[in-house]
Amino acid sequence: MKITAQEEYGLRILIRIASCKDADGMSIPQLSEAEGLSSHYIAKLTRILRISGFINSTPGNKGGYVLAQRPQEIIINNVLKVLGGALFDSSFCGTHAGAMKLCTNSVDCSARSLWQMIQFTVDQLLDKITLYDLVSAPKSQSNVLSDILQGYLLSEGERTKEIFKAN
Repeated sequence: MKITAQEEYGLRILIRIASCKDADGMSIPQLSEAEGLSSHYIAKLTRILRISGFINSTPGNKGGYVLAQRPQEIIINNVLKVLGGALFDSSFCGTHAGAMKLCTNSVDCSARSLWQMIQFTVDQLLDKITLYDLVSAPKSQSNVLSDILQGYLLSEGERTKEIFKAN
């Protein structure tokens, strides 16, 4: 599993915009300089984020990009899926059947079950993290993310116990 450059840089751009105190937001040249990326690549990423409804452009000579929603409303899982897609989706098996028309393992596939379980777990965790969690004070960022992860692991542990009790 790899995080794509588009996911990494797109998320970093969103964090920069969310952290900006200027009412006009951040311009492409400002983002380009801050991230050390080409203006062309920044324009591509801001276009994706704008079309997806995460940011808005501000008009005028000093225009830039601002958040379209409050940071508390922007779910990181949604951002990453827009920038790079899900790790695994059900159409994967249809496009990776090998040399045959249909996958030889389409009925009972342990690999597919693994990818679905990983995707489910990643989704459950990333659905709990908002942009606000990533732009809060640096000292508290690690605490916030640690608390989210601990809460997630505890709730998963309780669910697992309930499953075993039922059986």
